[in-house]
Amino acid sequence: MTKRVLVVGFARSGAAVARLLVKEGAAVTVSDPKLNLDDSKVQALQALGVTFTQAQDVDLLADTDMIVKNPGIPYQIPILQAALAKQLPIYTEVALAQRYMQGEWIALTGSNGKTTSVEMINAVLQQTANNDHRVIVAGNIGTPVSEVVEQVRATDTLVTELSSFQLMGMPTAKPHIAVITNIFASHLDYHGSRENYIKAKMGITRNQTKKDYLVLNVDRAEWVALGEQTKAQVIPFSRLGLDHSGAYQANGKLYFADEYIMDAKDLAVPGQHNIENALVAIAVGKLSKVKSERIASALKAFTGVEHRLQLVGDIAGRTVYNDSKATDIEATEMALSGFKKPVVLLAGGLDRGDDQMRLLAAVKEHVKALVVFGQTADKLVAMAKTLDLPVIKTKDVVTAVEPAFTLAQPGEIILLSPAAASWDQYPNFETRGNLFMDAVHNYKDN
Repeated sequence: MTKRVLVVGFARSGAAVARLLVKEGAAVTVSDPKLNLDDSKVQALQALGVTFTQAQDVDLLADTDMIVKNPGIPYQIPILQAALAKQLPIYTEVALAQRYMQGEWIALTGSNGKTTSVEMINAVLQQTANNDHRVIVAGNIGTPVSEVVEQVRATDTLVTELSSFQLMGMPTAKPHIAVITNIFASHLDYHGSRENYIKAKMGITRNQTKKDYLVLNVDRAEWVALGEQTKAQVIPFSRLGLDHSGAYQANGKLYFADEYIMDAKDLAVPGQHNIENALVAIAVGKLSKVKSERIASALKAFTGVEHRLQLVGDIAGRTVYNDSKATDIEATEMALSGFKKPVVLLAGGLDRGDDQMRLLAAVKEHVKALVVFGQTADKLVAMAKTLDLPVIKTKDVVTAVEPAFTLAQPGEIILLSPAAASWDQYPNFETRGNLFMDAVHNYKDN
């Protein structure tokens, strides 16, 4: 066991892994410039012997054998660059938690659809769960794996959502069932190139063997090619019906290996992307020996996840959706594809250098007007003017609500689907989505 560990970045995952490391007898130091030393979580860990510092100097490495970093912290910061130069191992929290894993491990990654797919998988697997076989969900979805891993028994199933950031620090990841939902152009500011991003995502299957499974989207040739890089058994899923050996849609019906599961229209959540998420859950359910009728029952009852095409309500005759989790262009395209009524789109956020004109076709087909904000607002204004659509630029997501109701008519859709990350104005997409929903309810009340 490595004895001297530096945890870079606190937050919830840092707190969870620090507690695990203390149990192993490690000397743990947590470094975070934004640390609140009066935080009760900090004080509780101090009582266990954890050292805290707001410093992040390279000098900290002198007494360090290993680093555990918060997934969102880039490797380019000076202390991590110095650690790499010293060839110190750098892991993410899940890599440490993996040492405690028992039972079956199902892990999922992708650019879009991760959280909804994980929750659909959970809904399906809960159909056969009981006291002797529990299904536990953790990872990038909100609960750090380190918080729950010691509770997972050999008879249980652990379902985890993994980001590319987490996978970069997980050299030994080996789930029994891995899932890649899709790969688009996300987080290139962090990874530096699409090639690096794909390499990080493929870490989910790197250590799998022929006894394991990779559930893979095969609706694009690039994604099909990823299946050639794994030793696992590839279980395809295809919304376009391109491969009938796994989960697929054909003529509005969902199948697994030519066995009918359910009609796509019976899904309670809208959009083509939710058909893909359902196909993932069907594939994992069948691999986990859940009966088809139980899979269908779970998916028909599934009503969605917060901030992912979440129905806010019917207000003043307009139907309002919160899709704050749409942090890239493809996610917004998929959200728009689920609507047949005219949409007033609220969009904007962190400018990562993406070409917002890529939204043009989806906006032309589904959107009647836009309200934009954040760093990408001017790009979205230019795109709207190309289509001669009404567009209003506002300060932020809260001030976007009132003009959205003005632009939308009764019977139409108001959709927050930003096509950008939140970090230019908000700490995370959840905060952005919650502020939007609060503003919508305030509008209703007034």
